[in-house]
Amino acid sequence: MVGARPNFMKMAPIVHAMARRPEQFEQLLVHTGQHYDANMSHIFFEELGLPRPDINLDVGSGSHAQQTAAVMQRFEPVLLEYRPDWLIVPGDVNSTLACALVAAKLGAKIAHVEAGLRSFDRTMPEEINRILTDQISDLLFTPSPDADQNLLREGIDPAKIHCVGNVMIDTLVRLLPMAEARLPALRAKLNLGDYLLVTLHRPSNVDDPATLTEIMQALQQLGRDLQVLFPVHPRTRGKLAQLGFADEQPGIHLVEPFGYLDFLALQAHAALVLTDSGGVQEETTYLGVPCLTARPNTERPVTITLGTNRLVESTCPALVQAARDLLAHSRQSPHTPARRPALWDGQTAQRIVDVLCEAHSCSKF
Repeated sequence: MVGARPNFMKMAPIVHAMARRPEQFEQLLVHTGQHYDANMSHIFFEELGLPRPDINLDVGSGSHAQQTAAVMQRFEPVLLEYRPDWLIVPGDVNSTLACALVAAKLGAKIAHVEAGLRSFDRTMPEEINRILTDQISDLLFTPSPDADQNLLREGIDPAKIHCVGNVMIDTLVRLLPMAEARLPALRAKLNLGDYLLVTLHRPSNVDDPATLTEIMQALQQLGRDLQVLFPVHPRTRGKLAQLGFADEQPGIHLVEPFGYLDFLALQAHAALVLTDSGGVQEETTYLGVPCLTARPNTERPVTITLGTNRLVESTCPALVQAARDLLAHSRQSPHTPARRPALWDGQTAQRIVDVLCEAHSCSKF
């Protein structure tokens, strides 16, 4: 099951790993259509080498309750028709919880990829999705030991928990050479020197006018130090227009969202990344790129303890100070090797498929 763009990067390696074992796995790929940007979804499927979805529920956007209910209503007939042995759900979006609930009530087994992550902030809808999905899953594939500990504290049977690593890194490792090949053309097209790459989407940052103003004021100041490249989603662009921020400002390039390969290339060579995305925190950790996360917490603490990530308040003074501190440090120590968490090695999907085979007493290849 895939629902939103981050799911594509998580499911693609698993789809590829199972395809290499056709006598053991028959796959059905369901796209809930939770993400509204059909053009960007098409690009992601193409770049990741994912097959066209067998079924598209075409749910679209809506409130959390509307979206979750719509996925459940449209997914139930699919599960009743095909009766799969396992439902694999990745991540923490509404589609993840909705499909898992349907499967649990119909008696299908559930494997949750990226299980056990916790921000300990229940005001985040994703936190609720994570907790509930983990409680009803039969196999829990975790990316790091801290996730294992979270599940054990919540009373999950240890036999269900498998620390397999980060499946998103499988996609990064496979496609990084292709992304690197795109960099010269991107630099020329965007006229890039040293740049700060920005990606923001959480409502706490982009829907609150005061917070978004603080962030943009910080970017204006940082734009005097280096170029600021900000791929802006349509909803955020509308918010910026309402606040009086023009599309082009000195030092700031507000551009259309990139496909996966272009964004990965730009991420890998950024002087600094500012984000509120969990996946970007993980990717910058693997790449060794300094990262500021504009949030009060993170469900991926390993990116802070082992990686390059730092939490920062979404205010102009805090953002400017933290960015300048990180930039100064990285310029003083430009060749510090990245400290990558264990099992973030590009082989996570293979480990997931091995566990699924064991669950059905399949022989390993």
